Amino acid sequence: MNWIASLPMYNVTPALAADWRAFLADVLHEAAPLTRIVEAGETLDMLWRRADLLISQTCGYPLIHGLHERVQLIATPEFDAPGCAGPNYSSVIVTRADGPVHSLEASRGLRVALNQPDSNSGMNALRHAIAPLSREGAFFGEVVVTGSHVGSLAAIAEDRVDIAAIDCVTMAFVRDGLPRLAQAVREIAWTQVSPGLPLVASNDVDASTVETLRSALNDALRADPARAKRLRLKGFSTLSLMDYARIEQLENEALERGYARLA
Repeated sequence: MNWIASLPMYNVTPALAADWRAFLADVLHEAAPLTRIVEAGETLDMLWRRADLLISQTCGYPLIHGLHERVQLIATPEFDAPGCAGPNYSSVIVTRADGPVHSLEASRGLRVALNQPDSNSGMNALRHAIAPLSREGAFFGEVVVTGSHVGSLAAIAEDRVDIAAIDCVTMAFVRDGLPRLAQAVREIAWTQVSPGLPLVASNDVDASTVETLRSALNDALRADPARAKRLRLKGFSTLSLMDYARIEQLENEALERGYARLA
C-alpha cells in the first residue's frame, strides 16, 4: 500500500501549517518514510475514509457517526491551552468585543455562526449548552455556516453574526498568531468537555504500524521542544471509542430537551 498522511485540523496560520507539516514529516520518517503527505484538497470526510490513510486528525462527532467503521484510533493529543484537560477539550463561546451580548440567555433570537454542521466543538457542544434555554426546538434567529472556526471569528468581528462556539485549541492558536482577530471577540461562556480531536488511521493499517506511529508521535514531540511549544503539544493519550461516547451523550441530552439542531 502507498500510504498518505495529513494533519488538516489546526492550520490556523501559514506558520502553524508549516510546523504541523514538519512534525508530521518527523513522525513519518520514523514510522513509514515512504508515506506521502497530502493537503486536504478533497473534502475531509473523503480524506478520512480513504483506505490508504496512514494518519490524519478528525473531529469526534463524525467519528461516532459512522467514521469509526472505517478508521481506528491512534492517539489523542493533549494541548496546553485554556479549556483543555489532558486529552479533553471544550469550546469557548464568544461574541463581539464591543457588542451588547453578555450571556447565553442574551443571545436569544440573534445570529449564530457554525463552522460545520458535523462539528463537535462548533455545533454539538454549543447545541448542548443552548438546549436548556431553547423553546420548542428553537433559540437563535439565524444560523450562518462559515466553513471554519476562524471564519466564524471573522464573521463575529465583522458584525455578520453575534455568537459562536470556538474549539479552545483553535482559540489559543488565534491568540498566538492572529491577535487582532482574538481581540475582536469576548468570551461569554464555555461548553462541557469532551474528548479532543483524535489521530486516526485506516482500518487497513496493521496493529504493529499503529504502535510504531504512537511511539513516533512521542519521539517527534521530544525532538523539537520549541516546535512542540508553538504547537501547544504536551503529549498524547490512547483513548477508546467508549471514551468518545461522551460526545454522543452531549447530543442525546440536547435531544431529550427537544433541541435537535441549532435553530
